[in-house]
Amino acid sequence: MTRLLRETMEEWAGQAEVPHDLADRALRRRRRGLLPAGAALLAAAVIAAVAVFVTVQPPGPVLPAVTVTLPPRPSPAPTDVRADPDHGRPTKLVAAGNLAVGAYYTLRREKGENGLDHVRRTWHLYDPRTDSYEETPWAWVDVAPGMRVAAVVQGDLLGDRIGVIDLDTRQFLSWIQLGRRAGHVAWSPDGTKLLATTYSSYPDELPTDGVAWRRKDSPRTGYYLIDVPTGRAEHHALPPLPGTDGPPSNSNGRQDLGWSLDGSLIWGPTMISSPERVYYGLDGRPAEPPPGEAFNRHGESKISPDGRLELGPDGLPTAIIERRTGKVAGSQNVLQLIGWADDEHVIALGCAGGCENEFRNGLVLVSVDGRTTVPLTGVQESQEDGSWRWVLTPR
Repeated sequence: MTRLLRETMEEWAGQAEVPHDLADRALRRRRRGLLPAGAALLAAAVIAAVAVFVTVQPPGPVLPAVTVTLPPRPSPAPTDVRADPDHGRPTKLVAAGNLAVGAYYTLRREKGENGLDHVRRTWHLYDPRTDSYEETPWAWVDVAPGMRVAAVVQGDLLGDRIGVIDLDTRQFLSWIQLGRRAGHVAWSPDGTKLLATTYSSYPDELPTDGVAWRRKDSPRTGYYLIDVPTGRAEHHALPPLPGTDGPPSNSNGRQDLGWSLDGSLIWGPTMISSPERVYYGLDGRPAEPPPGEAFNRHGESKISPDGRLELGPDGLPTAIIERRTGKVAGSQNVLQLIGWADDEHVIALGCAGGCENEFRNGLVLVSVDGRTTVPLTGVQESQEDGSWRWVLTPR
């Protein structure tokens, strides 16, 4: 698989647009935002909760789904490189090595109530029948590892029903009725469970008049753990991280929860560097971070599949570090290192030309030594309305 990636990248290397001569920008750009408008609110899509004792609440009127058999993951999983460099927003599958763009969303701002606007996501889900992405009406979408099924939140912004859809047939295998509204859903690493974060009101809001504003408290109420084959769902109350007290603290309305790498814990990041994340058992009780686990801002593991290397922070350029020695294994002329395609290549956010405008960017595949960069998508204006945001899925 590594050889296939290397050969593909060598073949395409001459076509890549690689930024150059910009090392002097690294320090002043490292902390600058690189995401679309409203991203300061949206980048915290997996932010965690305060470390307090939490109790399991009765599931309420949760109706179990019909028992279903999930399709098996492909074995062996595909590892080829799939690109759509002619389009800023992909029209066909984008994938490299271990990871694929299973879904993506675009952003738009719409008028809400009480002087607040909503920032709405429009989701696009991979369709293997056409090898393209299909616009959907769902409030949230997540594709399971293996790219065979997806989970969707049905509703307008928030929803009280989660569906599990077969990507090949486009038929729903199961519907899980919830007693509380969810605004986010995430598959477990083994692809058998769902984690759905619940909210009392929509968390992604901005003031209509554009005045700087911080929400006093997040409307998060807790989360559901759902066993997909049986449809059993249990709700756990979990208050949000406070916006002003702490540390740790978080002033974002959206405080979605995510899975640890082995699926034994749940977590979410804070707005401080230490700790970057707080962990909980599946029952919501505070837990110690798993040893050796490290995530980047995109929710992907920083550690290479073979455990030797670690992704460095955002920059221009970026760096990949040898974990044993702490030495720089390679420097890359990209904006962000996103996720490991294999032990020698990383999916990254690159910028056009000489990177005169860092907001003209797109996905690339870059080697650890930084010598080869291959465009996976075309370039978009990431600050414009309708800009897209990828969601990576293990293949």
